[in-house]
Amino acid sequence: MTNGQRQKTYIEGFDRIMEGGVPEGHLVLVAGTPGTMKSSLCYYMLYNHALESGMTSVYVTLEQSRDSLLKQMEKMGMHTDQVKDKVHVLDMGIIRRKLKEVQGGSSWLHVFKSYMANLKDNLAYKILVIDSLEVLETMAEVTNRRTELFYLFEWLRDLGATVLLISESSTDRIMDGRFDEGYLSDGIITLKMQVIRDVETQRRIRCVKMRETNHDPSYYSLLYNNGKFQVTRVISE
Repeated sequence: MTNGQRQKTYIEGFDRIMEGGVPEGHLVLVAGTPGTMKSSLCYYMLYNHALESGMTSVYVTLEQSRDSLLKQMEKMGMHTDQVKDKVHVLDMGIIRRKLKEVQGGSSWLHVFKSYMANLKDNLAYKILVIDSLEVLETMAEVTNRRTELFYLFEWLRDLGATVLLISESSTDRIMDGRFDEGYLSDGIITLKMQVIRDVETQRRIRCVKMRETNHDPSYYSLLYNNGKFQVTRVISE
């Protein structure tokens, strides 16, 4: 259960349809195919919390390098130097170097958990982004997916932070009852590319699920202009 507080996404119009944002302490799946701006959207949330309230957060990128991610964010108008003491970006290289110091004979996942827990103690971060679930599963050599995901998700909740877990999955896959992450998460936000005409494609976003929230499950058009994300009602098909 949450304490009633919410973490804004800062997407203009989107927080309103989720009663103010993501409930604090929730584990939310942010799912979509490549190019739907999942990483940008999650970083944007951390960036704006840092600017507005000085909130500390951690972004773990297991695919893209830290430098590549930050260059991408700079091009979108999110300036690293303004939040460098509050938004901590870790990539696989950094994590591997840190893990070597404490690994011993332990599994990768065990050491990764220890490292993230120590970061929580040292930084007291409020939001954690993990990009992505698929790579985390691969690194952890998950075999019994249902059981291991259940315990992984419970461990993430026990960190006491709001967790955004990025997944490179299509909306249809997440909604398929065969996949456990949709049931195990507290919330699901999906993004997709919608073909409007032969020459036009539109990004769309939808809050499929958000526990403790009376939310609108409709698709909205997702736009990024002048350094801000916003949603508008879908008008044309």
